[in-house]
Amino acid sequence: MASIFTRIINGEIPAYKLAEDDSFIAFLDVNPLCAGHALVVPKTEVDHLFDLESGDLQAILPFAKEVARKIKAVVPCTRIGISVIGLEVPHAHVHLVPIDRIADLDFTKPRAKFSPDEFEALAERIRKA
Repeated sequence: MASIFTRIINGEIPAYKLAEDDSFIAFLDVNPLCAGHALVVPKTEVDHLFDLESGDLQAILPFAKEVARKIKAVVPCTRIGISVIGLEVPHAHVHLVPIDRIADLDFTKPRAKFSPDEFEALAERIRKA
């Protein structure tokens, strides 16, 4: 069965897309730690990040870098934190999270809530950055 990320990639499930190319897609996390929390996902469905083909593994960070640059241009923060956890969805992905301190990357804290309109407005601002 396809992962939820593969279903997003295939257009079966909507997402607040930020960027996309032939190999990767980035979209806002719908259960975010904060505004601007995004996921960068390879289009190849592989469970573990380090099981990606070497070319995709090398290319994911430059793709994520451009997405992070756009997020930082829109969401006030000290930097964009990056995390690879891989436990929540069996499809390799990277979290990009606007942070001001290390505690902002605590995935056990309560999640921020946004309306669909707020998500879409933020995604649009990030895409245009």
